[in-house]
Amino acid sequence: MLLFPDSYRESNHIHILLRSGIGKLSDTIREFKSFTAKQILLAIEMEQESRRDWMLNLFEFAAKQHKRNEKYQIWTHENHAELIYSDNFIFQKINYIHDNPVRAGIVENPEDYLYSSARDFAGKPCLLDIIPLYMPTEKIPIMRTVR
Repeated sequence: MLLFPDSYRESNHIHILLRSGIGKLSDTIREFKSFTAKQILLAIEMEQESRRDWMLNLFEFAAKQHKRNEKYQIWTHENHAELIYSDNFIFQKINYIHDNPVRAGIVENPEDYLYSSARDFAGKPCLLDIIPLYMPTEKIPIMRTVR
């Protein structure tokens, strides 16, 4: 799994590359959103987060926009899933995800962003749990942005 929070644009926008182990990708994404939403709400409620009330108000307002929600909505209902059809397409997506913080001007190198799996690919300690791909990661060249 590769994860990059798009924090320079939206706080709930991530890029993720995953494979469904339960059947349909839409089911996996739904389960991911459900699990992470519960964990986010639990963390907000349990921790002394200074923005607690502000965040809960935003999530509550978002929930009122859709009949499906009970109290809070963390994630949007849509996603932009793409079927990965080749190794080259996987490489392109990994590089795109890893290079996001570089293009945003947050870091100089993809592996410098603390919340990116690029760190794991570069052999650095990573804050994320990375599940290896079926191919050796040394085959995946890290894309560099030319400025």
